[in-house]
Order: sequence, then C-alpha cells, then structure tokens
Amino acid sequence: MIENASKLNSQAIEFASKGDYKEAIACLKKAITLENDNALLWFNLGVTYRDCGDFVMAKQSLEKAYDLDDGNDDEIIETLALVNFNAGLIEEAIECCKSGLYVNSQNSHLWNTLGVIFFNQDKYEMASEFFEKAITINPYYYDALFNLRDTYLETGNQAGYLMCMQQMKEIKGQSL
Repeated sequence: MIENASKLNSQAIEFASKGDYKEAIACLKKAITLENDNALLWFNLGVTYRDCGDFVMAKQSLEKAYDLDDGNDDEIIETLALVNFNAGLIEEAIECCKSGLYVNSQNSHLWNTLGVIFFNQDKYEMASEFFEKAITINPYYYDALFNLRDTYLETGNQAGYLMCMQQMKEIKGQSL
C-alpha cells in the first residue's frame, strides 16, 4: 500500500482525537517527509504537540506552518498566539495577535485572545477594549462575552456586567 500525505494526515487526526498523540505525531512526521512544504501538516503537528502539552515543539511546528503560509492563515496565527501565551511568552503572543490583526482586523478570536492576555496581566481596561472589539465584530461570540463580563466585574462596571449576562442568556436560549 502506497502511503500519501493526505492519508497519513487523516490517520493522525483520528489518533489525536482518541488521545494517542504519539501515533498522531509519528503519522504527521512521516507525512511531512513526503510533503515538507505542506502548511496544513505542520499546523496539525503543532496542534498535536500543543494538545499533548509540548509547547516548545508546538511553537516550532506552528512557526513552520506560519512561514509556509506566508502568515496569512488566521487559524495558524491564532493557534501560535495561544501556544505562546500558554508557554508564558507574553510579548510573542501579543506580536502574533497584532500580526494576525494586520492581515485581518475583523478576526474576533484574535481580539479575544488579546483581551485574555491583558486580563491575565490585570490590565482590565485594555482587556475590556479588546473583548468589546471582539463582540462588536461578532455579537454572538459567547467566549468573548463571558470574558467581557468577568472584566466588567473586575472593574466594577455593573451595567456592563448585566448587559453581558443578558446577551449570554439570549445566546444560550437560541442554542436550545
């Protein structure tokens, strides 16, 4: 049977979905030997490393995907930003978000990620601006509303807190 990168990628996704990261990584590495310039394979390798807690290898793989894609894929940029954040590389995470927003200023996920970064630094005013931008772009973005609600709680903005709670209830009601 002839192996190809696409089939190996599919097998890796299946292994990863079952928590068998070692096998998933092996499949992806083999696929990369067949198609070294495939950004998707490098991205999936980075995600798999992230999921098994190896942020160093995740970062390296995602940076390779980013370079191969010329920094144009929002999902690669967002994932790289979150890996940097989780690895404690705050400035690099912020730079990833900025670079991604330069490519697509309407990416609500990157605005939310920036908000999370600043929230975790106790910079609540900046965080609220980023969360507000995220929900301006996507009013149904539940995670950003949740984060904005918590930020308003920290800053004592009772009216904003109640507004977020109301919007969150409405979103939950629609999904039932």
